[in-house]
Amino acid sequence: MLASLVAVILMFQQFWSFEHASQLKIRQGNKIIGTYDLNQTRELHIKGPIGESIIVINQGKVRFKQSPCHNQYCVHQGWLSRAGQVAICLPNQVSLQLMGAKYTYDSLNY
Repeated sequence: MLASLVAVILMFQQFWSFEHASQLKIRQGNKIIGTYDLNQTRELHIKGPIGESIIVINQGKVRFKQSPCHNQYCVHQGWLSRAGQVAICLPNQVSLQLMGAKYTYDSLNY
């Protein structure tokens, strides 16, 4: 029982990162639009197949502010700040990936 608890704690620390992200990588389709430092305040307008997505960077965090997709899952995901987090607008083919000092995995890209 104790060994199982220790194993779970070690796996949790190994696979789930709480490291703050330092950079943002934006893709439109399979093309990298750019890599941006998160230590700034900036609004980006990315054109996709169905319209324009607006992405906000604000001092270490990022989010989709607005997107032309119907369901708005990307907007409702809210602020992202940890390395390895990803937000995707599939209808508009725009994705955000946060990166830190070391590469981490989440359930989407593992």
